[in-house]
Parts: sequence; structure tokens; C-alpha cells
Amino acid sequence: MSSNAIRGIRRKKSTLSEVKIAVLGASGVGKSALVVRFLTKRYIGEYDHQTENRYKSEMMVDGEPVLFEILDTCPRSEDELPRDEILQWADGFMLVYSIVDRASFRYLGLLRRHLNNTLPNLHRAVTLSNTGGGPAGAGGGGGAHQPQTQQTPVPAPVCIVANKADLIHLRQVSTEEGEILAKGADDGFVELTASEQVHQVAQAFADLCRDVYAHRRRSKQSLLDRVFFAGAKGIAAKANDPAGGRK
Repeated sequence: MSSNAIRGIRRKKSTLSEVKIAVLGASGVGKSALVVRFLTKRYIGEYDHQTENRYKSEMMVDGEPVLFEILDTCPRSEDELPRDEILQWADGFMLVYSIVDRASFRYLGLLRRHLNNTLPNLHRAVTLSNTGGGPAGAGGGGGAHQPQTQQTPVPAPVCIVANKADLIHLRQVSTEEGEILAKGADDGFVELTASEQVHQVAQAFADLCRDVYAHRRRSKQSLLDRVFFAGAKGIAAKANDPAGGRK
């Protein structure tokens, strides 16, 4: 293989978009089945509910390759909530309950409230230079300018999945209840059956991926707006300084 071809492969790999998704929910609701169905198109009904698994696979979304990293979580009790490092790691969250398990729906409500209360308090440090608002070390700041660190909140898109929708005769949670929970937090919502609906499962992950992309664009624009505002504020302060900034 030629060196040019090798460089081309490396460039393509380096530009591959990555999306990290944490799949959360009570034990036995079908989280693992959803993940495996999405990644392999196969359905497996029995899993070890005592282990946390991480999967990585390249999938296509809207004709473009996406490197999905999916964390299949495993709560050991009905009141165990995800660790902060999981919430900080994920770009998006898929919250799963079973329509035939009222307790799993109650747990999901607890889980959603935990995200509401915790995510705004988890911050990602964004290092900016005092000149031009660019990243530290990027462009003519030199050693004379000390970088400043701003803390930005880390909200993330959420999709609520009501699984086992084929078991209508055993239903304990109505579609309307799931929709109300999702609407209250402006989350996505889908009712499906991992055991039968390959396309719907893939669509749920693809929609969450699109929401992650949209969130990244909004976050980038928000950062640019803050940098522009800070720069404009600094210029105005210098203009209003009678000494012209000289000592």
C-alpha cells in the first residue's frame, strides 16, 4: 500500500465522529438486548445482569460513519443511581424501562430527576486564552498572556425508550405516561420491542446521535458567543479607562 493511501486512511479515521451513549435503566428491562440488536441486528433474550459492558462499533447515520461507544450499565439495586463519571463521560443518554414493569418506570422517574439535579452541577473546564478567546496555546498569545479557565455546564440529550411493547396483555405502564415523562423534560420518546423491531431500535439510536450533534453545535455557538462577549467587554473597558491601560 502506498504512503499516500496510508495517509488517506489516517485522515479518514481521524475525522470519524464519535458519540458516547450511556444506556440507563433498571435491571431486566432489555438494555443489553437493545444495544446488541442495534450493533449486530441479532436478538439475544438472556444476559448477565450483574456486569457493566462497554461496546464500540462503527455504524452509519445519515450516510456518514459514526463511531458509537455505548455503555450498558447495570444497577445492582432499585435505588442505585449512575456514578458521576458516567454522567460526565456520556454525550447522550438512553433511558429504558419496560411497559410490563411498573417498578422500572418508577425507577426511570428517579433516574430522570437525578440527571436533572446532577448534570447542571457537573462542569467541563474549557481553557481559553485571554487574547482572541482561542484555546490555550493556539495562536499569538505567547507567554505573556495567562490562560483563563471557564466552567461550562454539561447538559446532554436524553431519549426515553419504553421496551417490550409487544406484551400488550401484560402492560402496566401506558404510552401516555411515558410521553408525559419525556415531554416534561423535553426528551425524545419511543415505544418499541427489541425482540422484533430492528429498524425502530436503530432509529432510536440514530435519533439520539442526531440530538448529540445538534447539542454540540449549540454548545459551540454558545461558547463563541461568550468569547465574543468577553472580548467586547474587555475592549469597552479599555476604551473607558482614562489612563488607557498604562501605569
